[in-house]
Amino acid sequence: MSTKSILNESSLSFLEEYLNNASPTGFEAEGQKLWMNYLKPYVDTFITDTYGTAVGVINPDAPYKVVIEGHADEISWYVNYITDNGLIYVIRNGGSDHQIAPSKRVNIHTKKGIVKGVFGWPAIHTRNRDKEENAKIDNLFIDIGCDTKEQVEAKGVHVGCVITYPDEFMIMNDDKFVCRAIDNRMGGFMIAEVARLLHENKKKLPFGLYITNSVQEEVGLRGAEMITKTIKPNVAIVTDVCHDTTTPMINKKIEGEIQIGKGPVITYAPAVQNNLRDLIIDTAENNKIPFQRLASSRVTGTDTDAFAYSNGGVASALISLPLRYMHTTVEMVHRDDVENVIKLIYETLLNMKDEETFSYFK
Repeated sequence: MSTKSILNESSLSFLEEYLNNASPTGFEAEGQKLWMNYLKPYVDTFITDTYGTAVGVINPDAPYKVVIEGHADEISWYVNYITDNGLIYVIRNGGSDHQIAPSKRVNIHTKKGIVKGVFGWPAIHTRNRDKEENAKIDNLFIDIGCDTKEQVEAKGVHVGCVITYPDEFMIMNDDKFVCRAIDNRMGGFMIAEVARLLHENKKKLPFGLYITNSVQEEVGLRGAEMITKTIKPNVAIVTDVCHDTTTPMINKKIEGEIQIGKGPVITYAPAVQNNLRDLIIDTAENNKIPFQRLASSRVTGTDTDAFAYSNGGVASALISLPLRYMHTTVEMVHRDDVENVIKLIYETLLNMKDEETFSYFK
């Protein structure tokens, strides 16, 4: 399978629609519906749960179950306090970066629809030159053009409304995908593409495949924690993003050396089952798929941890997509890496034996 042929016009069109759609933590349902609609021709059935995780299943009756997983949610903000003169103070929903907020446009999601606003910020002329004040939670505020609290509430805005950025998908220099929420809707996209390729290439797997798009990863891997108890998988291959460390102000001695365009990233960590990881590496080498290595202390910080430590222990591994500028509105990945992650997951599934235990004690 040629890497260059993986993404087609229809998949790129879905990717753009899927990334542009807001899917904040706890409010992922509309994005999940888009994802399920795209995946529907390639799976036998779906599982959904109370909080909105969606799973496309191939071979649902097979006793041996393999998960491939990404997470559906994006970081956002909550309305936390409305002042008497109509300004809005916020708290985080996930790891939202306060430093990028000043002067950003926002969408406030209400029952009456989207209310537009901006993160206001004092003009440079008015700020204290002796001691520049940095952006932080208690001085960030949103202005929606109202003069009173009553006007704000009349627009349907109240404490608890979720706030997202409107920044949309673009392609730079032909091969860089840029958008907010590539972390980790790109993961959901890539696992959907794996399902599409299996279907189009008429590949029959000897086990059940559970294409899992989990909610609420950004607040502690919660969606994966829930769905793994429902699926009870034997194996889980998780895909998320990791940091490109070649841009300024990142210490490679701490963060390792990873670069976009140089291939999927295979992680070494306690939660990663060594024999499963070795199968992935062997698959990459045998199929001439470039890859990079990354070490994680204690936890991976991804849904891998939730799957690995569930149900008495599930053989789990992590294939990451290198990303620049995580948790900003200009997250950037390389098209080649996206295609190679898809290819690596696809080829690993074809290389996996039914009923494989990955035991260290055979």
